[in-house]
Amino acid sequence: MEALGLTPEMVVVLSVLGLTVFLFVSEIVRVDVAAIIIMVLLGCLAALPGLENLVDVRHLFDGFGSNAVISIIAVMIIGAGLDRTGVMSSVAAWITKVGGRTEGRLIALISTTVGIISSFMQNVGAAALFLPVVNRVAVRTSVPMTRLLMPMGFCAILGGTITMVGSSPLILLNDLILGINETIPETSKMKTFEIFDVSPIGLALVATGILYFIVLGKVVLPKSPGPQVSRGRSLLKYYERIYGLKGEIHEIAIPAGDDCNGKTIDDLEQSFGIQIIAMSIGGKTVMEPTRDLVISAPAHLAVIGEPSKFKAFLTDSGLTEAPRLTVFAASLGGDKSGIAEVVITPEASIIRKTGREIWIRRIFGLAPLVIYRGGEVLTRDRAEIGRTAYQAGDLLVCHTTWAELTRLEANKDFVVVTSDYPREVLRPEKLRWALLFFTIALGLVLFSDLRLSLCLLVGAVGMIVTRVLSIEEAYDAVSWNTVFLLASLIPLGQAVQATGTAQWIADQFLTLLNGAPIWMLQAALAVLATAFTLVMSNVGATVLLVPLAVNIAIGANADPALFALTVAISTSNSFLIPTHQVNALIMGPGAYKVADFMRAGGVMTILFLIVSLVMLNLVF
Repeated sequence: MEALGLTPEMVVVLSVLGLTVFLFVSEIVRVDVAAIIIMVLLGCLAALPGLENLVDVRHLFDGFGSNAVISIIAVMIIGAGLDRTGVMSSVAAWITKVGGRTEGRLIALISTTVGIISSFMQNVGAAALFLPVVNRVAVRTSVPMTRLLMPMGFCAILGGTITMVGSSPLILLNDLILGINETIPETSKMKTFEIFDVSPIGLALVATGILYFIVLGKVVLPKSPGPQVSRGRSLLKYYERIYGLKGEIHEIAIPAGDDCNGKTIDDLEQSFGIQIIAMSIGGKTVMEPTRDLVISAPAHLAVIGEPSKFKAFLTDSGLTEAPRLTVFAASLGGDKSGIAEVVITPEASIIRKTGREIWIRRIFGLAPLVIYRGGEVLTRDRAEIGRTAYQAGDLLVCHTTWAELTRLEANKDFVVVTSDYPREVLRPEKLRWALLFFTIALGLVLFSDLRLSLCLLVGAVGMIVTRVLSIEEAYDAVSWNTVFLLASLIPLGQAVQATGTAQWIADQFLTLLNGAPIWMLQAALAVLATAFTLVMSNVGATVLLVPLAVNIAIGANADPALFALTVAISTSNSFLIPTHQVNALIMGPGAYKVADFMRAGGVMTILFLIVSLVMLNLVF
């Protein structure tokens, strides 16, 4: 094979690659802005004499209509549709129930589920589908999203190696093998791989990823609490600082035969000065229960109260507090309910009336915790709150569901002060439509020859047409910074390949290993494929390196099929920088920096190389 010489275009591409890495690592500008800068720079450079072949300027923006980018947009819309009908909330509730608040167990559950899903659909699709699940789990458990998203994303990438349809390089590999077989001697011809031939390798990689984050997650994952948890903590501190309100929720189990059986909510609240914000009996949860509701043990109560009064309640009743929310983990999660501020308007019909008179919990879904009047806290005492007549301008600090708060915004008696809360209107009646079009999209991906983006758009458009989502909600579901990051990087990958820069790098790398043992050649190919997939598409890296790998294997009397598979597997080893579609997808929601990927991804890259090479040689 004739070695390529270094051309001016290659020098320019190598320089642009260096600039890209510098911008990503230094984060002088946001990574999506950096990607746009690189795309524009390539277009401008291609206008210079002698660099016309750098990129085709007429197709510079084709990345925005690429199969990968359109697929990501469609999957985000599908995920939002499933989330809006309550599917993702149910999955999050199950994960929360099984995993509790233990970070390691949550990582294992989420990552295992995503890894399995991504073995049968594109890994970026699996990751996008689970974004709302991870968000809800983080809110409900107070485990920072930054600690969950990266393990989920990495295992989505790893899961693509479990089957021959899990990632684009593995899907492409058999076609490449058939084409190469026509050009090599009969004695060297390779057999194609069956769908589950790579499963032992992929399962070992997923298991490695999960164990890695369970064991070393506290060291390699970002320690910042993330936007959701930070907001929750800051709000609790705000309520405590301004109103002296402790907003912690306590879960209490009332066993059958307990003295509380047969008492009303009002009996307990008036006796102990606590606020019961939810009750569960027979698996049914009542939010903001009214004072006349009778407790029928066995039951569970969710209680808010001043520490001294809550402690007295436990002492006198002989009840014990659960270590964490379990029964109420879903219904009292931050995505469902919380503490809000509302102001009584001057023309409100409830002025000069008390909360007990108007049955404020029954009519308005509000459980007042504090009355704030004239710049000071009027009362936090549960008994006094119910018997205090309201005045115009009173600010009520209440526990409520976000659905009730949304409804209250249209009520002339109140002005809702709290604005930053989830205004999601679930549409459970659209569940069948959502599941139908998700199943259709998945079926087309697995069992048809249609383009991936078209298969997924069928599901996305179906959800919009059947009004699972409005078109505005579909637009809002798309992470546009992710779209611009990926689409803007595509021309760089094309320039690396079209100018021969990738071929030149491969030639230089492999020339250094001339005469090396077989295991070293295989390891070198794995490292080369890993490096290439960081700066160009994994499909491009596979197309370029598989023929090289086969020729090297034949020359070294090694197994060409094993070398070809080594390349196809290693192009999934993309964790160091957020150029992989999955990494780009989770970067914004996780508030990650490039340094976070380099720290966690550096170790994962080495583990991937070791485990994949060992398993490849054990299995084949």
